Amino acid sequence: MRILLIEDDTVLGAAVRDQITGDGHSVDWASRLDTAQDALNGAAFDLILLDLMLPDGRGIEFLKGLRARGDVTPAIILTALDQVSDRIDGLNAGADDYLVKPFDLAELSARIGSVARRYTGNPNPIIRHGALDIDLAAHSVRRDRKTVALTAREWALFEALLARPGQLLSKPQLEEKLYAFDTEVESNTIEVHVSRLRKKLGAHIIETERGMGYRLGAP
Repeated sequence: MRILLIEDDTVLGAAVRDQITGDGHSVDWASRLDTAQDALNGAAFDLILLDLMLPDGRGIEFLKGLRARGDVTPAIILTALDQVSDRIDGLNAGADDYLVKPFDLAELSARIGSVARRYTGNPNPIIRHGALDIDLAAHSVRRDRKTVALTAREWALFEALLARPGQLLSKPQLEEKLYAFDTEVESNTIEVHVSRLRKKLGAHIIETERGMGYRLGAP
């Protein structure tokens, strides 16, 4: 997934970025709300991680503005505000989850996965696709009951296709899911990842529409 992190604490922001990048997600990090809005104007994000106290405004008002404009991007609030009334206000503003600082980074990873699965319409983290057993929570794949090792980028691409079964995703769409704004992407990167996934998971796991894009193959 491509995630927008809105957090002005540099130490916490770096820790969160490293955690979710290690989970295979692409992360764009904004420390101000105006920068975050620019990012949302320039790319499609799968999830927003939102602090409530930013240098140029309150995150909860930012979230209310997004929802008022019809932006339904899932959002998890990350904040030190721990009163029940604060949580109620955050959820009523349109947040999908609310995590109080300090929090365990592994719990954040789990909550990101939980919210993402709800939005794809399948809260079950276990998926069976042909000979593959896929654990979305653990980011693991077993083929014919044998564990297959995937890199973070390979998993991210595979997960993007899994989330949209039967849907054709263009190369630019996949690059947008896998890479942040400041990442240099070589022209054949997606083709390389697709080739490796086919070798590891089966030749027909990803279908190609020449000149159009890729889709998850039928089981």
